[in-house]
Amino acid sequence: MIQNLIDGVLTGAYLSLGAIGLTLVMHILRFANFSHAELLSLGAYAALVCDALVSALVPVFAAKLGPLSLTWALTAAIAASMVLTGVSAVLIDRLVFKRLRDKGQELSMVFASFGMALVIRNLIGLIFGLSPQLYSKDIAFAVLLSQDPLILVKPDQVFVLIAALVLMMILHLVLSRTTFGYSLRAVAENPALAQVNGVNLSRTIMAVWVIGGGLAAVAGVFYGLSHQIIPVMGRDLVLPIFAAAIVGGIGSVYGAVLGGFVVGIAGNLALVILPSGYTPSVPFLLILAVLIIRPYGLFGEARA
Repeated sequence: MIQNLIDGVLTGAYLSLGAIGLTLVMHILRFANFSHAELLSLGAYAALVCDALVSALVPVFAAKLGPLSLTWALTAAIAASMVLTGVSAVLIDRLVFKRLRDKGQELSMVFASFGMALVIRNLIGLIFGLSPQLYSKDIAFAVLLSQDPLILVKPDQVFVLIAALVLMMILHLVLSRTTFGYSLRAVAENPALAQVNGVNLSRTIMAVWVIGGGLAAVAGVFYGLSHQIIPVMGRDLVLPIFAAAIVGGIGSVYGAVLGGFVVGIAGNLALVILPSGYTPSVPFLLILAVLIIRPYGLFGEARA
């Protein structure tokens, strides 16, 4: 039970990062972007390519960081992946969603996001193949923290949790202490009024896509460190990420963080009483429970 709880917290770390970008887009642009989970795949594979390039060009960067399976090259690749995925998210918006948004076709944007998810997923499979990929082929041994009860934790998992919490704290400071954070909230509440008061709507929307794409890239890499990366990982993660955003409350960054941990913990605790084949239904059950009990989520508010 305790081991499942710990694994759930570690799972919640990357789910929260993925849910933050999703909830921001849903709150600002008012549509459910089902292609957001594919940005995790895009970021994971971008980091894989950048890691190989940096290791080949600067062999000294292939050295590991202490007990972690991460190398200096992969650390640099994560930063590059955030930039590349953020830019990709902006391009997708410019080429697809903005055109539909300008025509006032909100419902069409939802269907378009399904199409973009399929396009991204199949392009990744076409380029990289369908076989699973690993950032490191070395065996990552878990550290025994306790024998009774049995508690095992991998150093990579601890790194993922700490790094995710640091990124969340940085985002909190940006949203609560900067002009951009105030502008973002203004656009979310009333875009027209925000523009009248001097907020650049186009730049704010672009920044939302960059932040969402960057955090999705990190979430994808962290998922790859804990598991393995495959072209269909976005398909497998879309429901848990949506569940995290809905449980926390659409538009609430703090709700997305809490929702991610709730979904991660619930999914892992479910393994105690359910066969592993049934655990994918847990996020869906959480969505139903929240919609029935509190339709706006734990931190969400009713919107006109």
